[in-house]
Amino acid sequence: MIIFAYDCKGVIMTDRVPSGTTVIAAYYRQFLQKLRRKMHANRPDLLGKGVLILHDNARPHLGKDVRELLDGYNWEVLPHPPYSPDMSPPDFDLFPKLKINMRGVRFSTLEDLSASVTRRVRQLNCSRDLTDIMDLPKRWDAVIRQKGDYIEGL
Repeated sequence: MIIFAYDCKGVIMTDRVPSGTTVIAAYYRQFLQKLRRKMHANRPDLLGKGVLILHDNARPHLGKDVRELLDGYNWEVLPHPPYSPDMSPPDFDLFPKLKINMRGVRFSTLEDLSASVTRRVRQLNCSRDLTDIMDLPKRWDAVIRQKGDYIEGL
C-alpha cells in the first residue's frame, strides 16, 4: 500500500507502507506529522493558506489521536460522503494518470513497482498534470444533490 498526499501542483508526499504493516490511527498520525514537516520544508505556502484534508471514512482517519492532531494543526477536514466513489480525488485524478505508463506491465517485485510509481510521480510533478482535483467542488455539489448516489459520467 502507498499513501499519497497531493494537490493540483503535484504529489507532496508518498509513504510506502511496509509489507505486513496495518495502517492504524497511530501510523496515520505519524504520516500526517511527516507530511506537515515536508510541507513546511517544501510547500510553506500551503500551510499559510490553511490546509484542507479530504480523506475517506476509514477508521485510522477518524481516530481520536488523528482528530486531535489535525485540530492542533488547524487543518480543516472536509466531510467525506459515505460510500461515494465520486468523491475520491485519487480515483478520478491521480490513479488514472499513474497507470498510463504502467498499464499491462507486470512487475516482478514490489521494489520494481515502487520505482515505477516514483518515476511516474516525478513526471506528474514536472508536468503539473494533476489539475483534475480542481473539479472537486463541482463533484462535491453533484454528490450532495444526488445524496451520495453514483453519478454516471462525472
